Amino acid sequence: MSDLLYSEEEEALRAAVRDLLTDHCDAAGVIARIETDTPHDLSLWKSLAEGMGLAGLLVPEDRGGQGATHRETAVVLEELGRAVAPVPYLTSAVVATEALLACAEPGDLLAELASGRRIGALAVGLHTAPRTVFATARLEGGALYGELTGIADAAVADVLLVPADDGGLYAVEAGAVTVVPQTSLDLTRPLARVVLDGAPGRRAGEAEPAVRRALRAGAGLLASEQLGSAEWSLKETVRHLKDRTQFNRPVGGFQALKHRLAQLWLETVNLRAAARNAADALSTGEDADLAVTVAQSYAAPVAVRAAEEALQLHGGIGMTWEHPVHLHLKRAKADSIAFGTAGAHREALAELVDLRSP
Repeated sequence: MSDLLYSEEEEALRAAVRDLLTDHCDAAGVIARIETDTPHDLSLWKSLAEGMGLAGLLVPEDRGGQGATHRETAVVLEELGRAVAPVPYLTSAVVATEALLACAEPGDLLAELASGRRIGALAVGLHTAPRTVFATARLEGGALYGELTGIADAAVADVLLVPADDGGLYAVEAGAVTVVPQTSLDLTRPLARVVLDGAPGRRAGEAEPAVRRALRAGAGLLASEQLGSAEWSLKETVRHLKDRTQFNRPVGGFQALKHRLAQLWLETVNLRAAARNAADALSTGEDADLAVTVAQSYAAPVAVRAAEEALQLHGGIGMTWEHPVHLHLKRAKADSIAFGTAGAHREALAELVDLRSP
């Protein structure tokens, strides 16, 4: 059995990422950014990817990366979730990178993603669960045609990895496609429709194994992002209830609220266990399907409830645009359908453990 506790190296990594985000990703800045047409913070991405080398954690050293594991990547995502950082880390450094790792791709593109010099996006809808059917583009005369919807962070991608109907996964330059923004609840991770009209593509490998691997890693590590957000919601709510007074006593002293916070703490601790287990299983390859499905069966309801409780228990201030709780609620609600809903994962879990309904 692996040790799911954080190692000294993982805690040092967390401290470094948190320091960077504290200095360069405050809530007021994120809120101001999502009110513009360019919600992504590419200078923060540059600091994370090029400055700290975090875009290449999952890539072996001989292919241009850091040669770390999913455990370290999960720690980074916890901190990004806590800050609701508007960077394409999950989409490029995890999902697109994992897709390329499954390909016999010569390595130049993988090394470019690992270094952070380029941003990649897998052209599969963010709502797609790891074990379900995904949409493909049409390959005709060596060019790609069609529309793919719900593509996260396509707006800042330099290269799109497009699955085609011939079974191949094609690397397509962003300049060869039309990216049409879609309405997105979570403004820090915008979705878009990608229109291919005779776009040239370079075949990187087989789509089926690449997409499956990418979506599984995305789903498993999304749980760590959800954990970071839930922990922020719990911590900030406790802090607020200690400071806020009513009838000359702290609001947090009322027993009904203590019970609600205690329940939320228990759920968050359980989420941490599930998320850590998923990250560890992805890094070792042992029972990864099961661990990822368990984590996603549990994560979304907890993250959503944590944000909802934060909103309600902050009272009137929680309803304002200036307070960051709405960023967490929107991210939690959007994440609850990313890579499949909790219900879909529970159905998949039943099949995995052979407990199908009668």
